[in-house]
Amino acid sequence: MVDEVILLDYWASPFGMRARIALREKGVEFEYREENLRDKSPLLLQMNPVHKKIPVLIHNGKPVCESMNVVQYIDEVWSGKNSFLPSDPYHRAQARFWINFIDTKVYEPADKIWSTTGEVQETAKKDFIEALKILEAELGDKPYFSGDNFGFVDIAMTGYYSWFKPFEKCANFSIASECPTLMASAKRCLQRESVVHSIPDPDELFALAFKLRKEYGV
Repeated sequence: MVDEVILLDYWASPFGMRARIALREKGVEFEYREENLRDKSPLLLQMNPVHKKIPVLIHNGKPVCESMNVVQYIDEVWSGKNSFLPSDPYHRAQARFWINFIDTKVYEPADKIWSTTGEVQETAKKDFIEALKILEAELGDKPYFSGDNFGFVDIAMTGYYSWFKPFEKCANFSIASECPTLMASAKRCLQRESVVHSIPDPDELFALAFKLRKEYGV
């Protein structure tokens, strides 16, 4: 039986990028379906009735929701190539810890960097850099968070890496000057073939951020 794999996604979403990267790392063929987040498709509402959000992976008619849950599912189903999570239970637990850190301590200020101005934006920049420095300390001198291999935490961060240049333009600051080691790893991740084919051009992301800022009156 040939697997039917459909990904409901939105081109600029750092969370959707995670699913795209994971599928391509595994060499899984899939049908990409772009969602209009302001007019969500009946299929998206049917497949994710609780949160009504992308990404949703539909595998042989069965939906899997939430980005890192999708990534883990892909890792387990297509287990023959490029394992994302370490085999050791402690290291797996540590990886999940850092995913939670990323999706709270990185996401919250990152969202405010492009959507606010003034003191709120300045505070967001400070909190964002502080979170990145904590991640940089965890990375240490390793090429990737999991060591020599591109893994679970790297996939989670790569969606954010794609937005770093737009963040810098929106808020007039430099991430590389604050976190050079993390940025070296980010560059390594962004050069992977699976990533190159999964993320948009930073200029397109900045154009979107600029458009949304105007719409929100920022």
